[in-house]
Amino acid sequence: MLERLGRGAARHHWVVIGLWVLIAVGLGVGAGRSDGQTRDVFTIPGTQSQQAFDLLAERFPAANEATAQVVFVAPSGSTLTAPDATKAVMATVANLAKVPGAVGVTDPTTPTFAGDISPDGRIGYATVAFGQPVTELPADTLDKIRQATTPSVQAGLDVQYGGAVVDQFNQPTSAISDHADEIGILIAVVILLVSLGSFASMAVPISLALFALACSNLLLKILEAHVTIGSVAPVLGTMISLGVGIDYSLFIVSRHRQNLANGMPVDQAVGRSLATSGSAVLFAAITVCMALSGLALIRIPYVTTLGLSAALYVAVTVAAAMTLLPAMLGLLGHGVNAGRIRKHDERDPSTGLAARWARQVASRPVVFCLASLVVLLVVAAPLLKIQLGFTSDSSAPTDTTQRQAFDLLEQGFGPGANGPLLVAIALPDTLAGGSPEEATLAKLAAAIAAEAGVAKATPPIPDSAGNAAIISVTPTTGPTSPDTADLVRTLRSATIPTALVGGAIPVDDVSIGGATASFIDLTDLIEARLFPFILGVILGAFVLLMMVFRSLFVPAKAAVMNLLSIAAAYGFVVAVFQWGWGKGLIGLQEAVPIVAFVPVMMFAILFGLSMDYEVFLLSRIREDYQRSGDSHASVVSGLANTARVITSAALIMISVFLSFVTNPSPTVKMLGLGMAVAVFIDASIVRMMLVPATMELAGKWNWWIPSWLDRVLPHISVDAEPVSEPAPASP
Repeated sequence: MLERLGRGAARHHWVVIGLWVLIAVGLGVGAGRSDGQTRDVFTIPGTQSQQAFDLLAERFPAANEATAQVVFVAPSGSTLTAPDATKAVMATVANLAKVPGAVGVTDPTTPTFAGDISPDGRIGYATVAFGQPVTELPADTLDKIRQATTPSVQAGLDVQYGGAVVDQFNQPTSAISDHADEIGILIAVVILLVSLGSFASMAVPISLALFALACSNLLLKILEAHVTIGSVAPVLGTMISLGVGIDYSLFIVSRHRQNLANGMPVDQAVGRSLATSGSAVLFAAITVCMALSGLALIRIPYVTTLGLSAALYVAVTVAAAMTLLPAMLGLLGHGVNAGRIRKHDERDPSTGLAARWARQVASRPVVFCLASLVVLLVVAAPLLKIQLGFTSDSSAPTDTTQRQAFDLLEQGFGPGANGPLLVAIALPDTLAGGSPEEATLAKLAAAIAAEAGVAKATPPIPDSAGNAAIISVTPTTGPTSPDTADLVRTLRSATIPTALVGGAIPVDDVSIGGATASFIDLTDLIEARLFPFILGVILGAFVLLMMVFRSLFVPAKAAVMNLLSIAAAYGFVVAVFQWGWGKGLIGLQEAVPIVAFVPVMMFAILFGLSMDYEVFLLSRIREDYQRSGDSHASVVSGLANTARVITSAALIMISVFLSFVTNPSPTVKMLGLGMAVAVFIDASIVRMMLVPATMELAGKWNWWIPSWLDRVLPHISVDAEPVSEPAPASP
């Protein structure tokens, strides 16, 4: 089927290219008419923080809407209670109340909010509440807030800005990070020129990857108007789309040029390249999409949509590789070799460096196997100390206003001021003076305030109807501290239930929410569901590989080695981000916990991407084994034939991923660096050493499968010339 598809696309190349242009134009029109944008909405069904969020949305809607904090700092030797400073702050608060969308502003100069001025009187803050989500606010909202603080600035006060509104409209950037994808593409151009040796051959993968990326971005823009998609999705999709788009094209173009060098007509060369390398590409893409879609097993909407969005980019890219790429090759004909910068023999890789390396590995399999395992286990060791969590403004660059506001609030009010908890209480009866509910609320607030780890707890604040209340709790530790997570668990499991014994409020009607509690619940949920997710992806890949390679050893080995390479990448990420080793080299100013959803995203992406190299290498080894029956010779030949392409593809993927390390966001840095390291380890240590060494040791066991299982499994052919299938090998 793929051969017929490739030949048809090559012969009717203008028709196929025209159809893709029409698709791109249609997507462009649809995206232009769409008002979609990314939104970071962390709904976590079945958790206390979600229960609190729902109650607040119903009874205290302002508590869930967007807020901004304006932090005032008096000059050294002065205080905010000085007459001139007080007058300036009051004028600023009046101006803030007039900002479009603002529904309320706290005034630290009034007795009601006297606690919003630090004990030494130098630092204070006003909270601006907006009556709508941050994504629905005008783009100039932060500018309006800055203009409103003019009286304070003119009075000599230092003014900084924090909160969700500021994070939305003041995202850190840099000249390099704004051009991360261009940097990755430029490096890919150089690698492709060296690998393929001609400008025309280099231009084909680059053009296809950019076109597929543009279509994917437009399609995602349309979907954003109908589905809540996180802000990381476009960045993650761009990383993956560029990487797999160039890699998939490289595999197919390399095989196509070999076919042309062997004397095939253009349309036949295209068809055979699609039936062989294209088949491996399609299988690898299906595996990537399966792993990314498997993120639905985590059952967290934010993570699920990230996975499905990334799978969308892969699906569009592989669709272009299966149709548009053959059309481009058919249009170029023998011109695919135009613009040669060096001569290269496509037909005989047996005398090259890769062949000599393959013979070295095959001659000393035990040495290479043990050395590889030692390196992988050493690099993976920090994984044992991994601390999942989330980032805050404390990890923002020090020159950003939200980082300075964060530090000032911590300095004036303690670490917990940046991550308060909200205890939401649904009351069974309307609150009234002297009612049992009022006494129970007072007892609950006192118990929470007395708990170790609590710096301050406000008295219960009832809603206007008197059937709900909230208690704001300020921890003694910061929002990303493990001690804060322990405090939340203690309050939920011990403090609150004990305080409510014999009271008028059921325990199930009290829940702890707020942004900090939501991130803690998100982390706990991912930790609990990570193992079932990994197991599900591994089992799915095991079955697929078993059907392709008719073997038990090969898929089991692939699963174990993929886990080893991903574990090593995790260990590297822990050492850099959590322990802070070399953090300055990647522009990270503070050590941060590993963002909870990063490991699951990395696993889904990397387990799928590693199948590219696994399938590409093993299919060539199996193809040679089917012809010769010589296990040793097939391992050497398979590695020699694929090493150059795998190395080139890996270098491209690494350069694309590393270019995104320039992004100021620690989350994007983690994904970029982690995936770059994983691909490097997978393509060098695993694919070039561990896989051939273990296959050399296993011998004919590589291709053994019980005869009854061989009969019931469907047959899938990947990247192999049509040769007769031998009987299952006997050890």
